[in-house]
Amino acid sequence: MHPAAISCESVADHPDFVHLSTLTEIAVNIRYAGTNNFSGRCLYPNLDCAWLRRPAAMGLQRAARWLDAHRPGYRLLVLDALRPQRVQEAIWRQIQHTPMAAYFADPVRGSIHSFGMAVDVTLLDPQGRECDMGSGFDEMSELSHPALESQHLAMGRLSADHLRERGWLYAAMAAGGFQGITTEWWHFDQGDREQVRRELQRVA
Repeated sequence: MHPAAISCESVADHPDFVHLSTLTEIAVNIRYAGTNNFSGRCLYPNLDCAWLRRPAAMGLQRAARWLDAHRPGYRLLVLDALRPQRVQEAIWRQIQHTPMAAYFADPVRGSIHSFGMAVDVTLLDPQGRECDMGSGFDEMSELSHPALESQHLAMGRLSADHLRERGWLYAAMAAGGFQGITTEWWHFDQGDREQVRRELQRVA
């Protein structure tokens, strides 16, 4: 039996959650809180979703400090963090019968974002510009698949510079204890997915 869900509105009073504004050496631009995302509309109206569960937040802080130490001037930019179950369900209703469904977790099973244990991130260069990763955030194409990077490099679809930037991102997030996935260069989980789904409270 799953633990009872937490409402997004009550997360601020929950001791297990940390607001991203309290972390250092990171920047935050929650894309689903505006219209610059795959849907072209605000998916987080009247919701503050700049939160992570404490283990993920501390991991993100370690990742940011590792990056600052090893590549001074570069920073992590958080593009998505906590995604309430109600939003995951709304997204799923929109995309479930389209090719985009491969890039979103069925809300019945649960997105790791909805537990506050996943984060979407990219890199900012010393001038504050997003690094060129060869495909954009939420670009749902094979160019975004880490598992296919070597093929894309060989075919000239991704450059060595693209893979270098992704490599720095992967290394920083690994230093924070995160694991990436095979289909999105920007997505990272903290902890074992099945254990997260089984043991932690979802945010509704």
